[in-house]
Amino acid sequence: MAASGLPPLPPQFKAVQHVLRTAQELDKREPVAAYYCRLYAMQTGMKIDSKTPECRKFLCKLMDQLEAMKKQLGDNEAITQEIVGCAHVENYALKMFLYADNEDRAGRFHKNMIKSFYTASLLIDVLTVFGELTDENVQHRKYARWKATYIHNCLKNGETPQSGPIGMEGEYYDENEEVGSPALPSQESQASSTYESGNAPTSNYTGIHIPPGAHAPANTPAEVPHATGVTSASIQPTPQTVPIVDPSLYNVQPEGEIRLTPEDFARAQKYCKYAGSALQYEDVSTAVQNLQKALKLLTTGRE
Repeated sequence: MAASGLPPLPPQFKAVQHVLRTAQELDKREPVAAYYCRLYAMQTGMKIDSKTPECRKFLCKLMDQLEAMKKQLGDNEAITQEIVGCAHVENYALKMFLYADNEDRAGRFHKNMIKSFYTASLLIDVLTVFGELTDENVQHRKYARWKATYIHNCLKNGETPQSGPIGMEGEYYDENEEVGSPALPSQESQASSTYESGNAPTSNYTGIHIPPGAHAPANTPAEVPHATGVTSASIQPTPQTVPIVDPSLYNVQPEGEIRLTPEDFARAQKYCKYAGSALQYEDVSTAVQNLQKALKLLTTGRE
């Protein structure tokens, strides 16, 4: 999708190497997410070093890639409107999280699931290009990174991981390390500084909020498994549980003189955009819940 030929990554930009690799992996199946991965890398790189010649050269080439992608995706609403782009990337990140979480809770531990947990955490990082992360996304990011680390280390050591939320300890998963290979230093500098030994959270995350839509689509994994001889025609869609619509919303009437603020309209618009993005993934549950939130806010002034 984007122009190729980036120069070698300067050592100063080591912190964004994984998100740039993720962008390459997503170029064909999720170009919108790939675009925002590169935008995140660009913004982060500018903050790190925009003056050193090798860094300036790299950033200029990366900017060329972004411009090429923006031109090719110019008619995509997720590129032209940030609120739609934010919803798109967030929904995809949570789909990947749910795929990995479902595999984990079913006791199916494998490299693809580990990669999906880790990539979901990177995509939540990317959401910072749109502003501050919600508490839920911060929580998901922490959990995904620690879960990827825990399962990776268990498989590497020949141990059976424990399914579901567990206490978080140890270092962060490094996707450059293969299961069974010698340990490599963590390349997530932010993670290392936040969770140095002795500062690891003690919560077991038993109360973690899992977003609506209990099953991720078949094409969600970060790495699509090699062909197994099963044709796409034999794959059946996953049944979905549609939430019950609040009966009071069927014949809703505004409650007196509702004075909505600009912030209320912005939140309602955001819920509608989230619903539209969810429908791109055929996630009826998430779409219905967000539309109900928008309708309740517009008719009552409350969420």
